[in-house]
Amino acid sequence: MAIPALLLVLLAAGASVPASREPIVVRGHAWAPFISPMGEPFRARDASDDTLARWFRQADRNQDGNLTLQEMLLDTDRFFTTIDTDHDGEIDPDELVQYEWEIAPDIQVGSRTRPAPGHSMLGASDRMSGHRAQAPDGLQGAARYGLLNMPEPVAAADADFNRSISLSEFRQAAMARFRILDGAKVGYLGLPQLQAVRLAVAADRHRRTDQDVPDARIGSPLPPGN
Repeated sequence: MAIPALLLVLLAAGASVPASREPIVVRGHAWAPFISPMGEPFRARDASDDTLARWFRQADRNQDGNLTLQEMLLDTDRFFTTIDTDHDGEIDPDELVQYEWEIAPDIQVGSRTRPAPGHSMLGASDRMSGHRAQAPDGLQGAARYGLLNMPEPVAAADADFNRSISLSEFRQAAMARFRILDGAKVGYLGLPQLQAVRLAVAADRHRRTDQDVPDARIGSPLPPGN
């Protein structure tokens, strides 16, 4: 019996395939999403859609322009519930696979790096060479689309490495990431501040495309030199 092509791709990538969810449908998206600090993708509805601002407005519950830790935790709880489909208080391996292949397939290491909303897809030279995989700046997964260098933000919350993420672990990760982004220690995040971080990340990526310069963002999963 022939093995479905998608299953071959999954096996080649080393991904686990839950028996209850075969085949998994991986959705394609034209433009790069914004990946929130906790790993939620926000996709552009049109060429001018500011996806970072959309996440910020959603998380800023009282709409005062300041995202507090408590508001970020509430948004974290909401997204956790989205991934925890059986509502048992844990993101188990099957639910993590569903997140990586159905909710945010853009974070996969072998996925094509998407352009920003309103920008064109790959150029002619890339189409001819069939360029895929990681970006020329060396970033992988969600690190290409977020504020922190975390290729897989959901899995990175697994503090005890037991292949399951509890709500407590997810909240602890949110608090740590909030502290990283709140570099000035003012106790809240502002949209202009985060937009400046995003612009700085984009500028740094452009600079490192043509130079052998490591990613200097806080939150790198590997120490320098590895």
